[in-house]
Amino acid sequence: MGIREFFGFSQARDKPVNTVGGGPSFLFGRTSSGKAVNERSAMQTTAVYACVRILSEAIASLPLHVYKYDENGGKTMVTDHPLYKILHDEPNPEMTSFVFRETMMSHLLIWGNAYAQIIRDGAGRVIALYPLLPNRMEVDRDERGNLYYTYSRQSDENPYLKETKDYILKPEEVLHIPALGFNGLKGFSPIAMAKNAVGMTLACEEYGASFFANGANPGGVLEHPGVLKDPARVRESWNEVYRGSNNAHKIAVLEEGMKYQQIGIPPEEAQFLETRKFQLNEIARLYRIPPHMIGDLDKSSFNNIEQQSLEFVKYTLDPWVIRWEQSLQKALFLPGEKGTYFVKLNVDGLLRGDYKSRMEGYSIGLQNGFMSPNDVRELEDLNPIPDEEGGNLYLVNGALCRLKDAGIFADKNTDAENQDEKPNSRKRGKS
Repeated sequence: MGIREFFGFSQARDKPVNTVGGGPSFLFGRTSSGKAVNERSAMQTTAVYACVRILSEAIASLPLHVYKYDENGGKTMVTDHPLYKILHDEPNPEMTSFVFRETMMSHLLIWGNAYAQIIRDGAGRVIALYPLLPNRMEVDRDERGNLYYTYSRQSDENPYLKETKDYILKPEEVLHIPALGFNGLKGFSPIAMAKNAVGMTLACEEYGASFFANGANPGGVLEHPGVLKDPARVRESWNEVYRGSNNAHKIAVLEEGMKYQQIGIPPEEAQFLETRKFQLNEIARLYRIPPHMIGDLDKSSFNNIEQQSLEFVKYTLDPWVIRWEQSLQKALFLPGEKGTYFVKLNVDGLLRGDYKSRMEGYSIGLQNGFMSPNDVRELEDLNPIPDEEGGNLYLVNGALCRLKDAGIFADKNTDAENQDEKPNSRKRGKS
């Protein structure tokens, strides 16, 4: 009887198994190209590394604050909440907020899950967050249907897990951010789901490396009119002198009667470069990254790059932001705080257009009364204007009025004119 059965935990539910060989799998393993794809080999491709880096750094660089709902329906930033320092400054004494979020986001993009151990005090408040490696975490249910996490410690990644063994963690002890999955509890790795595309990229890179290592020359055949007594010696001597990039373009000296016949498909006929470019687009499509952000500018121009950047924020970054916000809200706040406090990753700075467009928008907001000068200065990271100078005034143009008030000023002018005319008419009647 193992430790899980002793404490009443059942075996894991049916789920994909992380295997390297065998048949089709939803997780890492060998691909149709013959290349084994895992988290480390995938990161050795420039496209995967660039996509993971772009999204991880984008999430890590967003301002993260704790807010409180006001009685009038607004929100106020709360800097004295215990979670503010943990989320905004340093989740633990060893990491900054940027490094923590970057690490967690990279786990989420590679393995499809991001885990962090929640360290709480006696009152249940969070005092530290430590990332956990997703490939060493299992999610299961006990006999009563309650979730539990099993973490296998094998290195010194967490000072609160000191012994090399399996740790059983409760749900309130784990911050879990899952990616797209089938059961809503555990996500699948984007790389594992597209491992054939990643394997094709690895195969293309290996082909290109071997091609240039051979002096950028395809294979060939040495023909001899007679019978060679020792063909292995001839092959070894040829490779020793003419093989490799250092021996490229050397003049070959053949023995009597020997001929060299080139075989193989040249790279331009095999469309090697086109295949590599297509695989870059495949990886960008996998992570929904605009091609120009990973260096592919073929279909980009000055007019559409800004629109592609805005679409990146709206369709790529926003779903990840919502995953982060809701997971932090669910795991870190106490039950009595969830209706009052919330966290927010601010993406407004990424949605700003060029300087001219921003100024035109601010002008419309100021003229129509839904923005004050200080609201504009806050968005532009400028110091506020004092109240006595009108920094918090909301102004509108006087040419507009409510529909029911239309003509009210004309009626007032008519009544005033009638009052002025009545005394004059009386005087004329008396005379």
